[in-house]
Amino acid sequence: MKTMQLQKADDGFAILTLDAEESMNVVNDAFLADMEAVTKQIAEDDSITGVILTSAKASFMAGADLKQLVNGFGTLTASQAYAFSKRATDMHRAIEQSGKPWVAAINGLALGGGFELTLACHRRILVDDAKVQVGLPEVNVGLLPGSGGTVRLGLIAGMKTAFDLLLSGRSVGPAEALKLKIVDEVVSADTLIDAAKAWLATAPDPVKPWDVKGWTPPQKKGLTVPEDSTAYMMATGGIAKVGYNQPAPLAILNCVFQGLQLPFDKALTVEGKYFAKLLTDPVARNIIRTTFISKQAAEKGARRPEGFEKFAAKKVGVLGAGMMGAGIAYVSANAGIEVILIDRDTATAQKGKDYAARVLGKLIEKGKTKQDKADAVLARITPTDDFALLDGCDLVVEAVFEDTGIKAETTRKAEAVLPDHAVFASNTSTLPISQLAQASQRPDQFIGLHFFSPVERMGLVEVIMGKQTSKATLAKGLDYIAQLRKTPIVVNDSRGFYTSRVFQMLIHEGAAMLAEGVPPAVIENAAKAVGMPVGPLALLDELTLDLPLKIVDQAIAEEGDAYTPPAGVAVMRRMKDEIGRSSRKAGGAFYDYPEGGKKHLWKGLADHFPTKADWDIEELKQRYLYAQAMETARCLEENVLETPQDADLGAIYGWGFPAWTGGTISYIDTIGIKTFVQESDRLAQLYGPRFLPSAWLRDKAARGEDFYTPASETTVKEPVPA
Repeated sequence: MKTMQLQKADDGFAILTLDAEESMNVVNDAFLADMEAVTKQIAEDDSITGVILTSAKASFMAGADLKQLVNGFGTLTASQAYAFSKRATDMHRAIEQSGKPWVAAINGLALGGGFELTLACHRRILVDDAKVQVGLPEVNVGLLPGSGGTVRLGLIAGMKTAFDLLLSGRSVGPAEALKLKIVDEVVSADTLIDAAKAWLATAPDPVKPWDVKGWTPPQKKGLTVPEDSTAYMMATGGIAKVGYNQPAPLAILNCVFQGLQLPFDKALTVEGKYFAKLLTDPVARNIIRTTFISKQAAEKGARRPEGFEKFAAKKVGVLGAGMMGAGIAYVSANAGIEVILIDRDTATAQKGKDYAARVLGKLIEKGKTKQDKADAVLARITPTDDFALLDGCDLVVEAVFEDTGIKAETTRKAEAVLPDHAVFASNTSTLPISQLAQASQRPDQFIGLHFFSPVERMGLVEVIMGKQTSKATLAKGLDYIAQLRKTPIVVNDSRGFYTSRVFQMLIHEGAAMLAEGVPPAVIENAAKAVGMPVGPLALLDELTLDLPLKIVDQAIAEEGDAYTPPAGVAVMRRMKDEIGRSSRKAGGAFYDYPEGGKKHLWKGLADHFPTKADWDIEELKQRYLYAQAMETARCLEENVLETPQDADLGAIYGWGFPAWTGGTISYIDTIGIKTFVQESDRLAQLYGPRFLPSAWLRDKAARGEDFYTPASETTVKEPVPA
């Protein structure tokens, strides 16, 4: 067998050890074939009286090979997808009905299909290790546990716990798993196998409760238990709150509900049909491809140029101790890197270090780190106003005020001290890197590293290549991001780069709707209905109207009549200059912020922007998605972006484009590029040229080309587990 070994012993207790050729055990065709064969062998071998299922790897089993699933999308029919689910379901049923008791000795992480495998066993014993997690996170990739997970979890742990774990997709540690009754014992690593043998020695009944003659489902008469009725209503309300863009939560709700009312095998059939429906839905394909396959590929160096030695930053300078600089200093120190944090004076620099102390303090309170580790991180940050301390730095990240002159002066002062090999990176979000590099004596070693706020929580870094940035510098920049355990995308220099440029389409579209007479609450709710985390008017309050207007004014100054201002500029100027409301920080703009109360839309908006009654909510939702997708397509056409993977990763992790779409480019491919162009033409006639497709995009549609072609798909050598 390729994925496991069976070892028999004189006591009759066989040990089945999962040990795939890959770095992690995953559910794939090879595993299923081996498990089917070995289960049949065990059932027919009278010398085996019990089975201990464990793993030779640090983790028990990571779940399904998502790369195999996403590669099957578009080729699988619903019946084939159901057959795929049923094969794993039947394999689990064979374990349950083998006539032998199986105990899962869970020695490490067990997620998705890995934890479903343990649920099919007659007992689960989990190692007592705070790093170990178990759970069923399939909802996070647009799926549900498709081989009995929803049914068994509901029967074993009850409706409330099943909804909690399945709909959130969260995993739990040993103590909580025991409390929730999804494992039966928690023991130390050195006693794990002994505990399994001790249980088998009691000659346990190998028949599961639902296989006992006369068994009836616990909710055969419906929701008669008040606790279950409440759990069902709360879960239903939770799904309604987040919207119905993702079909997996509703499918899970139905599977758990029916699983507690139907005969066991009938419930498994229902689950399999729901799984098949989700597996053939583009939502699952989109989520898996971007948030797992493309993300992991990016983090493993998909965009790193070949031929350069691996770089590891040992000493990093951070110039500017504001919120961004402080965050960059913290994540660098947390990665084990010595940090020189510079600002105009030591007291200001110390405030940046204090920010790191506050972040660490919260982690200590939550039990996520210990005081000695926090002290070690802080010890690596040196706050100062002395540029001489940058001597010996491998890399510098400049995070000073967004002003070309200030950045140029800072660059010159730093380069006067830095060693010849050092990389200079700017954290700018909008200023062209090639322009900033003019202040550098070594523009080939100048690069943009655009972090997102708050740095310690946002995983994306937008890497911007200037016109003279070398591939060697790109390799070093990506290696530094890998040290920080963040996700990079690589873009070429342009105004606003990629993320800032396309994100603006969302806020300008919302402002344009206000000018058209769409009620403010509808503007906000339409954005949230498609899956945006925050409405555009609320975002503008947080950003301040000064920022987008500054970007527009700078573009007008540099490009003149060649520049077309975005659709929402007139509303923003009126709010700021005529009405005198510019931001939350200034007291409020589109929203009011009563002291001690909850923010609410400013009632005065109606006086300045009268509303109409003939708006179409579906068209508003479409406009948000199309505006952002169209601008992303332009970025690909202009070579600001080079791959659809970078586009989609940047959209989801940079500004919160809805994950169910897979990102802005996956959204176009899902709709179909021909339909996208036709609808964009219609929107352009109604709302303006921002929706108008270019000749390049029209030609692409005429040829029937998708953005994701087989050649553009990310190659991942290892399976990508759930």
